[in-house]
Amino acid sequence: MVVMSIAGVDPSAGAGVFADLKTFQAHGVYGCGVVTALTAQNPYKVFSVNPIDASYVEEQIDAVLEAYDVTYIKTGMLYSPEIIKLIGEKITEYDLKAVVDPVMVATSGGDLTKSDLADALNRHLLPKSILTTPNIEEAEKLTDFKIKSKKDAIKATEKIPCNSLITGGHLDGINTMNIDGEITIEKQELLKSDNLHGTGCNLSSAIVSNLEKGFDIKTSCLNSFDYVYESIKNGNYGTLIAKL
Repeated sequence: MVVMSIAGVDPSAGAGVFADLKTFQAHGVYGCGVVTALTAQNPYKVFSVNPIDASYVEEQIDAVLEAYDVTYIKTGMLYSPEIIKLIGEKITEYDLKAVVDPVMVATSGGDLTKSDLADALNRHLLPKSILTTPNIEEAEKLTDFKIKSKKDAIKATEKIPCNSLITGGHLDGINTMNIDGEITIEKQELLKSDNLHGTGCNLSSAIVSNLEKGFDIKTSCLNSFDYVYESIKNGNYGTLIAKL
C-alpha cells in the first residue's frame, strides 16, 4: 500500500510533507513525498518560503510513479497556479485519486503562497479531485462566501466543485461534509491546546491512509477525525498508531 503527499517542507515537521509521512506510517501505509516548496518555519512563525520550480515538481512525481503503483495522493501547499495546474494534469495522466488540503496560510498566520490560488484550485484541481478539506478561511476563499454558521458551511460545500469537508476548528467544532450530495455534520469537542500546528495536514493524510486501506470517503473522514482528536489530546502527531 503506497500513497503520496505533494506539499511543502516544514523543518519543524509538524506540518507539510514530513508530517504527512509520519501520519502515513502511523496508519501502516508507505508514504512517498514530493516537495513543492521549502520553508523556514516553526509552529509559531513562518520566516520564508522558497518554492520549487514546477518542472522539478513534475520530475519528482514522474520519478515516484515510475517505481510505485500509487492510487491515492494528497496535496498540501502547492504554492502557485502553475504547480496547481501541473498537479491537475498529473491526476489525469496517471489516473490518481486526490484529496486536496487547500493550504494557503499557515496555522501561525503566515502566507505560504502566491495570490490567485483559489481560482486555480477551482479551475484546475478540485474538479479532478475526490475530496477537499478546507478550514473555514480556506473555504471562504474558495467560494467567495462568508461562513458564520452551520447553515453557511452547508451552503459553502455546495459551491465547491468536488466532495468537501469544511473543518470546524473555527466553527465551534462543527465539521461539515458534503459527499456525493449528502450532508453530514460531525461535531467534536474543541480542545484547548498549543498542539494545533499541522492539524489540516494530518487530517488529510489520515484520510488518504484510510482510503488506501479500503474505507469509503465518509468513513475515512470519520476515522481521521478521531485520529486527529487523539493526536491533539496527546500531543503526538505521527507517533499515535492508528487503530482501524
